[in-house]
Amino acid sequence: MELEVYKIDGTKSGEKVTLPDEVFGIEPHNHAIYQAVRLYLASQRQGTHKIKGRSEVRGGGRKPWRQKGTGRARVGTIRSPLWIGGGAIHGPQPRDYSFKLPKKVKELARKSALSQKVRDEQIRIVEDFSFDEPKTKELASVLTALGLDSTKTTLLLANNDKNVAKSGRNIQNFVVLDARNAATYELLNNKMLLIQKSAVEVLSNGFPKTGARSKS
Repeated sequence: MELEVYKIDGTKSGEKVTLPDEVFGIEPHNHAIYQAVRLYLASQRQGTHKIKGRSEVRGGGRKPWRQKGTGRARVGTIRSPLWIGGGAIHGPQPRDYSFKLPKKVKELARKSALSQKVRDEQIRIVEDFSFDEPKTKELASVLTALGLDSTKTTLLLANNDKNVAKSGRNIQNFVVLDARNAATYELLNNKMLLIQKSAVEVLSNGFPKTGARSKS
């Protein structure tokens, strides 16, 4: 499949780029996408929730009243889960919510996400550009020229261009990512996937095998 390459002024360059079918033209595997998105969201959870059990709550060292003869129910400690201020039963404890996915499933999920974007006509190719220093205004003008100023957009770069990344940090509904490390969730969480021309080759050559963001 071929897509038109746009200039940063919003006009067509007359050049086309070929999207390989093995990456952008497969039948989307919905379950692989589901698993990858679930992994990404689970990995974002801090898992630091904690509530004290009866062995951790302060107090309760002595028996509140004698076992028999009071007419009240027998009680061994005021920190019983049945009492106000007592420990919780099976309360949340710190844990890691992330899990592992086979590498082939991760790759299939990414390819499925890109193929789905092509089907939905939510991919646009733009010529390579960079800035000498972070310039939010100039990047915003590029999005305006492309008609994406009011569209939730993700820009994929062929490399980690810090100036372009910093230029996009204050633009609403806009994210700049390195194409090598873009997760399945990040590929789908937008209305338009804007890809620099050189990033197409990066996506076509495969995906990373390691790295924190390569989990999904």
